Amino acid sequence: MTPSKDLSAIQQSLLSRQISVINLVDQYLKRIAESDSLNIYVEVYAEEVREKARLLDQKIQHNPSSLGKLFGAVFSIKDVICQKGHGTTAASKMLEGFVSTYSSTAVQKILDEDALIIGRTNCDEFAMGSTNENSIYGPTKNGLDTTRVPGGSSGAAAVSVQQETCLIALGSDTGGSVRQPAAYCGVLGFKPTYGRISRYGLIAYASSFDQIGIIGHQVRDIGKVLQVIEGYDPMDATSSKTSPTREWTSDETTSFSVAYLKEVMEHNGLDAEIKKNLNDVIHRMRSYGSKVSEESFSLLDYLVPTYYVLTTAEASSNLSRYDGLRYGYSHKEARDIHDKIVKTRTEGFGMEVKRRIMMGTFVLSVGYFDAYFLKAQKVRQMIVDQIDKLFEQYDFLLLPTASGKPPLLGESMSDPVKMYLSDIFTVLANLGGYPAISIPVHPHAKGLSTSYQLIAKSNDESRLLHFAGQLTNMA
Repeated sequence: MTPSKDLSAIQQSLLSRQISVINLVDQYLKRIAESDSLNIYVEVYAEEVREKARLLDQKIQHNPSSLGKLFGAVFSIKDVICQKGHGTTAASKMLEGFVSTYSSTAVQKILDEDALIIGRTNCDEFAMGSTNENSIYGPTKNGLDTTRVPGGSSGAAAVSVQQETCLIALGSDTGGSVRQPAAYCGVLGFKPTYGRISRYGLIAYASSFDQIGIIGHQVRDIGKVLQVIEGYDPMDATSSKTSPTREWTSDETTSFSVAYLKEVMEHNGLDAEIKKNLNDVIHRMRSYGSKVSEESFSLLDYLVPTYYVLTTAEASSNLSRYDGLRYGYSHKEARDIHDKIVKTRTEGFGMEVKRRIMMGTFVLSVGYFDAYFLKAQKVRQMIVDQIDKLFEQYDFLLLPTASGKPPLLGESMSDPVKMYLSDIFTVLANLGGYPAISIPVHPHAKGLSTSYQLIAKSNDESRLLHFAGQLTNMA
């Protein structure tokens, strides 16, 4: 028996005593054991989550009116999101053995609403990667085809939901790191507007891009979680004060206007089957009354270069704090402080992290700052201006999430440029700070998943999730 994929159904079963929370948790723990070969979790909180389940069962029995909004929701959290008293290593030797002294705002908010956290999931080191292979813990495998990657950097978070080892996963999305693995794994992946969810307690990669995202099976469950964890946080100066996400009922239908991009549909890297499925989605939207039109976007080829210039620059700054002098890994046999820092960073960081630090340091260096970093900032603004003009006419943009099927394990490691280019359709939402959701559609050959994504204007999560809910109900 596997747990329901719907939080409302789980909560009804718990309240009617058809199942207990401890039984529910044990089912998830059994699924974790059965999927151990996929290398999803770096740590499972088995005894802790079972003890909290027992306490929640007592609460259901004796004081059900005091239950939080997320009771019965079992979460996994990516190994870049802090939870007090638990390890948080960013899948890096640099933070090996580090135990967080506080919880991230998002984690604390779900715990306050009676959610249960079952463990922390593997990821690309410091969230740098698109395949979940750049990890001190080794690669995570895709449960749909174990010879292929699950995507990254939140690849294991996506597999944790795919394999039903939890109901919801919290990941992080810097350039598509929630949506792309969700697409490869056949589940929903949602990234909010930049600033809607606090980044306090999220280990930083690129601060003007990073956002905590949500992976799940049901749009309405993603909406429930978003309503809990969104909102201004005085601990995060980049969090914003915005209207709360509205909850839509399933019988509310609305017609929207949607634009798809000519340059995307004609891109030579777009898989033929994904293009066919995207055309099917366009047809389905039109048949249900939405206006869907083709528009041009002349800056498509500038998305990935702009993204990588800016994110590596921010990464080189953010990761300068890991020097072996304060916390985390520290080389023990150094001649002096300079030697200690060099040896600590040389041994503590993996190859991909070093590559991005070097790239970022280069584009920020004297003589190259104007040519690369400053120019990339200007192009970022041009991209935002073009997309904002489209949002004056349309409610949503429709794009594929990934350009092709998931690569084979090891295939991307020898060609980092190819890996970077795989983000071409997801980085747009992060460059502009827009909310976006990846929705699975028809299966690809060999049972693999294909997905599309909807991008909305900033702080339009309510309508985005409403439309996504309509589309999943139509499927």
